[in-house]
Amino acid sequence: MEGRGRRETGAEGGNTGGALNPGSVYPRLRRIAEIAKAKPGEVFTSLVHLVNVELLRDSHRLLSRRASPGVDGVTAREYERDLEGNIRGLHERLRAGKYRAQPVRRIYIPKGDGTRRPIGIPAYEDKIVQRAVATVMEAVYEADFLGCSYGFRPGRKAHEALEEVWRHAMGRRVNWVLDTDIEGLFDNIDWTWLREFIRRRIRDGGILRLVGKWLHAGVLEEGRRKEPEAGTPQGGVISPLLANIYLHNVIDLWVEGEVRKRARGEVKLVRYADDLVILFEHREDAEWVGRELRERLAEYKLRLKEEKTRLIPYGRKVWEDWQGGRGPKPPTFDFLGFTHVCGADRKGWYVVKRFTARKRLKRVLRVLTEWCRRNRHREVSVQARELGLRLRGHYNYYGITGNGRQLQRVAYFVTLAWWKWLSRRSQRGRLSWEAFSDLLRRNPLPKARVVHSVYACG
Repeated sequence: MEGRGRRETGAEGGNTGGALNPGSVYPRLRRIAEIAKAKPGEVFTSLVHLVNVELLRDSHRLLSRRASPGVDGVTAREYERDLEGNIRGLHERLRAGKYRAQPVRRIYIPKGDGTRRPIGIPAYEDKIVQRAVATVMEAVYEADFLGCSYGFRPGRKAHEALEEVWRHAMGRRVNWVLDTDIEGLFDNIDWTWLREFIRRRIRDGGILRLVGKWLHAGVLEEGRRKEPEAGTPQGGVISPLLANIYLHNVIDLWVEGEVRKRARGEVKLVRYADDLVILFEHREDAEWVGRELRERLAEYKLRLKEEKTRLIPYGRKVWEDWQGGRGPKPPTFDFLGFTHVCGADRKGWYVVKRFTARKRLKRVLRVLTEWCRRNRHREVSVQARELGLRLRGHYNYYGITGNGRQLQRVAYFVTLAWWKWLSRRSQRGRLSWEAFSDLLRRNPLPKARVVHSVYACG
């Protein structure tokens, strides 16, 4: 049956340029989403024809122009030189079954703990097709995904996940927190189970063949091609959607269905991709879910990061017991870059405070200091503008109620780092603080500010 849809998938991620014509793909995607929402058991068998020239063109527009090229070396700007011809040629190859996925170029980026994270960079045409297919598949799966899932979904943000954790932790029915994430999710997704999960909703042979081509395309690392037998490369355009489909079936449905029915008290799951927090009212529920979760993940070839998995007492009652001398101080936990602390407001009332996690704070100071060092030779006004953009990006994410002091700390240390490296631009001597202050008046850096206020929440 031809699809259905509940949102304007293409227009959601970016402007498609004016009103949609009557033959546009987007009304059909909306219809697919509507049917998917109204009929949860419906199976879609005819979707691949929606990957047309219009959708491919819009998928190109949604991709970053600054992204690194894949194994073919083609960049977005090079592809744009004959965009219409390239898009139409790509569409013809898709229709004729001649499209071939290229290996994914793998690079490694450093993590805060000294290890390196593998990132896959598909060829540019593969990115276009993956974005288009993801748009079609999202029209179906956005009707299925549960409210507890926030990562890599259109219209959903990390701050909404943080707000959900904060709101429940502020209540009286949370006394325990299971804090964990999944080890090597993108490298360990089992292809057999993934295909089974997709077929529960989509049995279009064209869509399934395209997904299979990307899974089997292989990875090019240091000039050698590797053919993994599991996983979907982290960094690929389609990978976040496939990971969400996998975890939706493995974790979300299980917790929101079986676990909540069997639990004695409150259970709340908040998941952002492979990073998840489960809040409990009763300790026995938390311990049982911890054991069962490990077994369930093992069944689907996944496992928890044991070094990051903790079951801790947490919440209003735990804090009140500590204040009354009836128990230890509540531990803290990190989620999405913030440390969550049981504390008190100015009036002495219980509140969950959130501060920039120590590792994240160290990393941003290290990165911005290194940026000042590498760019000290550039025009001062250019440095101020680009450094300001980076600071605003930091404030836009970490600027939440109660975290103002940490934001000011970042602003202070970055200002000192800029002064330090501007002083080393030449051999003529150190830049005095008075001269630097005058420079700041002419080229001010943005001030730390709270962007996300809990008092603005409905």
